[in-house]
Amino acid sequence: MIAARLKLPLLLGYLVAGMAVGPFMPGFVADQSLAGQLSEIGVSLLMFGVGLHFSIKDLLAVRKIAIPGAVAQIVVATLMGAVLGRMWGWNWGAGIVFGLSLSVASTVVLLRALGERRQLETVNGKIAVGWLIVEDLATVLALVALPVFAVKEGAGNEGSPAMTILLTFGKVAAFVLVMLVAGKQLIPRLLGRAARTGLRELFTLGVLALALGIAFGSAALFGVSPALGAFFAGVVIAESDLSHHAGAETLPFQEVFAVLFFVAVGMLFDPSILVDEPLMVVATLFTIMVGKSLASAAIVLLFRYPVGTALTISASLAQIGEFSFILIAMAVNLGLVPPMALSVIVAAAILSIALNPIIFTTVEPIDRWLRQRVRILDVLERKARIEEVVGERSGHLDLHDHVVMIGYGRVGKTVGQALTQHGIPYAVVELDRMVIDALRREGVPAVFGDATRPGILGHAALASARLLIVATPGRSQAREIVEHARKIKPDIEVCIRTHSFPDWQYFESLGIRRIVMGEHELALQMSLNALEALGIEEETAEETVDGLRRSEAFVPID
Repeated sequence: MIAARLKLPLLLGYLVAGMAVGPFMPGFVADQSLAGQLSEIGVSLLMFGVGLHFSIKDLLAVRKIAIPGAVAQIVVATLMGAVLGRMWGWNWGAGIVFGLSLSVASTVVLLRALGERRQLETVNGKIAVGWLIVEDLATVLALVALPVFAVKEGAGNEGSPAMTILLTFGKVAAFVLVMLVAGKQLIPRLLGRAARTGLRELFTLGVLALALGIAFGSAALFGVSPALGAFFAGVVIAESDLSHHAGAETLPFQEVFAVLFFVAVGMLFDPSILVDEPLMVVATLFTIMVGKSLASAAIVLLFRYPVGTALTISASLAQIGEFSFILIAMAVNLGLVPPMALSVIVAAAILSIALNPIIFTTVEPIDRWLRQRVRILDVLERKARIEEVVGERSGHLDLHDHVVMIGYGRVGKTVGQALTQHGIPYAVVELDRMVIDALRREGVPAVFGDATRPGILGHAALASARLLIVATPGRSQAREIVEHARKIKPDIEVCIRTHSFPDWQYFESLGIRRIVMGEHELALQMSLNALEALGIEEETAEETVDGLRRSEAFVPID
């Protein structure tokens, strides 16, 4: 509750609560053995939730940047962590595991940060989420590999390390095959029968029994980690039409036991590490928030994406969380890293999560500052990219009396279909390369670039356009797009999408008449539906709604 009042991630509150009842703090000390058992259930349910919401479509939508970018970032962050470990006298194996823990950001923290800023549906938000999916998959592979390396490093290992690795991955492959073939047929049928009984508690119990049964059964039969078993249980259930109901019914259990996992991690944290080894904590925090973030930004820019995307990705990854704890806790239990590594990771996680909201607040100011310095921006974004993606020797589209549309998501695509039906030509400015490629295959002129950057609108031939439509959900970008558009063509008519009443008032002050606010239109449409459902004649209901639309008394709530 204190963390919530301070507007900090609840994850911090859970960790501090664990520290308060841990053996390193005075007063009450909780049962560590029981906490460990509950946390193992928490890890399994957490991974089950990841599998349940794992979306191959979301990953494929941004695969060109998310997959190679995330892999490169994981490699760079792991090397940085390994170098730190060697500097502290650890072996390379311990350093690599430590580096892997630093490379994985918190999905919980990221989704909350993007959601609060309404960026989940933006191109940058989708790339960040896809990037995290790749990191989650890398974590799953690491959880499989850690016990193998523990056997390899352990004493008394009489078998060949290569044979041990092959045997372990063979068992994993057998388990995955069983889950994808037999499990995919059997599990949805079992849940379907439970659902048909109409007994809610029976369905909920069935989902939990399958999740935990597969998790711990896979460990007993195939020797794989319970976390991996739970992940694939979620993946299999996600393929059925019961996945959403299963997720909703088990979410409270996932949340409660996941909280107990974070509390158990907090109990293992020794605050004396901050006094005894402050440089280790500072170096780790610097690697997470500066080293990893700069590496991520550089990787995004190397793939020739805009600075705005690079800044969003770097801010998103400037923290570590739940999967870092899972990796390092398992490594400590297996004897692969020194016990103090867990305290260092927890300390760095607490500090990085607390500072992450501040990092996010710097993204827009830095982006705005860079856009005002064209020479620096040209170096970072590599100006030749514009000529390549426009596909014209002159760098400008040859269009007249057309519509320029900024953004081609669900809103822009619908508007585009309406324009096409009436034979009105339009050009799209979009940051998603896959959308750009699809539009060009359909014969729609498209420009890849950030419309807030000076010059991009010119490539879409805005000077000869009849209308500018700003369909992107970005809040701050809309003002800059309009400012650049008015410089190119002062009398251009604008149709704009907004999310707040202050922005509505700002655009009205510029003389823009066609402003659409989602909540406003939603309220009007629901009013129309309500009146018609209550027996009001359609014509009368439409007159009432039109009156509300024109009424100055109708003030959208921001």
